[in-house]
Amino acid sequence: MTARPVLARNAFPPDFAGATLRIGIVQGRFNEAIGAAELSACRAELERLGVPPDCIVHCTVPGALEIPLVLQKLAQTGRFDALVALGAVIRGETYHFEVVSNEACAGVSSVALDTGIPVANGILTTNTDEQAEVRAAEKGRDCARAAVEMANLLRGIDDAAR
Repeated sequence: MTARPVLARNAFPPDFAGATLRIGIVQGRFNEAIGAAELSACRAELERLGVPPDCIVHCTVPGALEIPLVLQKLAQTGRFDALVALGAVIRGETYHFEVVSNEACAGVSSVALDTGIPVANGILTTNTDEQAEVRAAEKGRDCARAAVEMANLLRGIDDAAR
């Protein structure tokens, strides 16, 4: 018989039940094939976790730099329990890679911290197209799980504070 771990009082174990959640996804269209692979894996995992398909909202934007603004707009509606950012920034020959990567990821983090809505960051930053292709589906699934887990964790914290 395997012993169950003893949780401290008011501990919050991971909860991947998505049946009552609304999730917003913002996908950059630049490097579109990568974003599409992430989206497909993310949606499939959200549905596997019980998020109803009609409770998943998907928006596209031109590229990674536009993702944070739409995440912020979705968060401000108060209609979402968690958000997901999907896209890819692939290194080129100029400094532009660093600017786009840093600013997009900082913007995603700012949305979560400023609004209190969890945002799973699936903006891949890779050196090559091949690296992005290999990571896309796994990152999409990881983001789905992170979004559901974080939404449930924040709900649990709110419930415990009442």
